Amino acid sequence: MLGAPGRESVVPPQAPAGRAARRAQYDHVLRMKDARHGRPSYSAVMRPDLPFALGGAALGALLLANALIAPDAAPLHPLDVVLIVVTAVAVALCRRFPVPAMLVTTAAMLALHVRVHAGVSAAFPVLATVYVVSWRGYKAAAGLSSLVFLAGFLAKDVSVAPAGRPGQQIFERTSLLLGWFVAANVAGLVAGQRRKYLEQVEQRAAEAERTREEMALRRAGEERLRIARDLHDSLTHSISVVKVQAGIAVHLARKQGEEPSAALLAIQEASSEAMRELRATLEVLRSPGDADRIGLARVDELAERTRAAGVPVRVTVTVQPPDLGEPPDLPEEVDQAGYRVVQEALTNVARHAGPATAEVRLDYSPALLTVSVTDDGQALAGAVTPGVGLRGMRERVTGLGGTLHADRRDQGGFAVRAAFPLAGPAPTLPANGPAPTLPANGPAPTLPPYRHASARPRDGHA
Repeated sequence: MLGAPGRESVVPPQAPAGRAARRAQYDHVLRMKDARHGRPSYSAVMRPDLPFALGGAALGALLLANALIAPDAAPLHPLDVVLIVVTAVAVALCRRFPVPAMLVTTAAMLALHVRVHAGVSAAFPVLATVYVVSWRGYKAAAGLSSLVFLAGFLAKDVSVAPAGRPGQQIFERTSLLLGWFVAANVAGLVAGQRRKYLEQVEQRAAEAERTREEMALRRAGEERLRIARDLHDSLTHSISVVKVQAGIAVHLARKQGEEPSAALLAIQEASSEAMRELRATLEVLRSPGDADRIGLARVDELAERTRAAGVPVRVTVTVQPPDLGEPPDLPEEVDQAGYRVVQEALTNVARHAGPATAEVRLDYSPALLTVSVTDDGQALAGAVTPGVGLRGMRERVTGLGGTLHADRRDQGGFAVRAAFPLAGPAPTLPANGPAPTLPANGPAPTLPPYRHASARPRDGHA
């Protein structure tokens, strides 16, 4: 029988390799831990600021040491220490507030240079903040701050220069600082352009991935429509002819005062049901999710059609825990796969078991759905060869993480058992005996191992 098509699978992007992969995994674990407690990740908030905080502390220590050991520096006062501390804090906050941090650093270093004459070391914090501001795209602010600091630095040097000191030294030091500031501005601009380029590359990659997924979905839809057309052209006509011919035969028999045979009525009912399922399958192919749902709630209809074909069928439904009452709602894929397993197993019983009685057992539990179909018919001797039908059943069940076992029974007949996990992997089912039931609470019971050599259908089960 035809089944609903499977879902499209989307291949996730490959993870980075090496050190980048370990770093990404570590960050992901930290984010997951913090997300479980309903708070933002501490590492995600604080880690980007750590280099700036360390840089601010290092610059503050450098300024203090230089002011203490420089031969031409004035003695430090508490206000000077406060200016150094303010500069270190501003550098630490430069990532979050680049322009205000740069303005505070420039003003503090100019004041420190005027009071203490700290020398070239006073330019280092300003250079760092100018680079960050330029990198963030505030080119005018970075250039203006550079000019203001250079002008104030040059004015202080000229005002305190001794009368015999040549102006060439002042010019050389100022030119050196000018080159440093130009390099900081240019480096920040280059880094900012590279950052924008990388963002554009990421955006284009995301857009390409989205477009690729859309194309895959569109191709999948086109393929579904093609399959629907082929199924309609190849099967609908033939099944319709069978249904019409069976209906005419029943009508003629009743018109002649005869009771139609059970086989003829079964053919009429089976062809009608085949047409309904074919229409449902075509609807799923044309517009997935809009067709009538086929599930275990319709197992009684399967049993009635099998009885009409001459095979007695008994349906048993158990629910664990018993106080649950009605069977629980199942995932749509599990519900449909369970129905198809029962349908194929009953079809095999009607075709191959001979005079037999079939039993369908549906065992529901919070963690496991067990579907078993057994019969007491004649099992053929010889090697057991899997057929197309049983292979299809196995693919359906294992595709949902379950297990399927089919084998001759020791007491005669044949048994098909499928276990669908509703939470976690499915346990291994025994070859014979009743289907396992799970307690209301606690883990699933340990079941005896299954004989792998006999996990195949008998001859003709296709």
